[in-house]
Amino acid sequence: MKRCVCIALMLLGHYLISSQSFFIPSDTLNQKRVYSSLGIAAIASTTFAIGLYNTWYKKFDVEPFHFFNDWGEWNHMDKAGHIQTAYFQSLLCYKGAVWTGMNKKNSILTGFVCGMIFQTTVEVFDGFSSKWGFSIPDMVANVSGAGVFALQQKYWNEQRISIKISSIPIHYSPSPIYSDDKAGSSSLFNRSNNLYGSNFFERYLKDYNAQTYWASVNVNSFLAKGNGWPKWLNIAFGLGAENLYGGFENAWIENNYSFALNNETYPRYRQFFLSLDVDFAKLNPKSPFLRTLCSGLNIFKMPSPAIEFNTEGRIVLHLLR
Repeated sequence: MKRCVCIALMLLGHYLISSQSFFIPSDTLNQKRVYSSLGIAAIASTTFAIGLYNTWYKKFDVEPFHFFNDWGEWNHMDKAGHIQTAYFQSLLCYKGAVWTGMNKKNSILTGFVCGMIFQTTVEVFDGFSSKWGFSIPDMVANVSGAGVFALQQKYWNEQRISIKISSIPIHYSPSPIYSDDKAGSSSLFNRSNNLYGSNFFERYLKDYNAQTYWASVNVNSFLAKGNGWPKWLNIAFGLGAENLYGGFENAWIENNYSFALNNETYPRYRQFFLSLDVDFAKLNPKSPFLRTLCSGLNIFKMPSPAIEFNTEGRIVLHLLR
């Protein structure tokens, strides 16, 4: 079975690489590509909604639609996540529209609308969930992310400032933490598993202590031609946070015991980073397949040395961030 899967993947890879014309955007509106894109979008949207419901919402009670003010939760790291996700979804849908041969104006509109549809699906689920609620701040972040894409594409015809994510895994301590009444025990390891998941992919998407969200600026695009600055080399400005073990405070209930972390030992603080990055889209390889691949990789910030300035008044040098 494993051998068959490997052979199938090799054949698929060979087909994708050899069929270079498939990755080249159409000069005129291609009806076949339009129908293909609509079908893919419908399947992706449906799969996304079903998967989201079964993964996140199924285990919580359904309530009448209601609102929830989560401004200030997670030191605003969740809002940065909404901005980055809406930005990337809008950009991805825009590129799909361009691939069909749609004109610039309609492609930008398609990207913006599709990005908002994906994000609004999440907010509607939240609105009917007993654990959450429809969040106006989340919607503002969603519109901001999609807007950052649309405005750049309209006025610059390129993404000079890319919104990216990086996530460096954290090894949480298994040392015991005792409940308020000293009768129960937990640990940062247990708490992080309950909050952020236990495998790499869950942690990458959910661990706010490990994540950094970046505004990666392509310096060359802001300078005159022949300036000598490498086209692919960006300067990145990052936002992170530390010691987040609860939405608003580091207190929780586990196995009917109440836990609260000492604020002096585990202060919740913000981090601001300065680093270098690679604009994969500017590498511009000759192969249309590789250009498509590089464009997709631009969601991620290249791990590199970074300087941290934080609200604790400290300056920290990171080998990788």
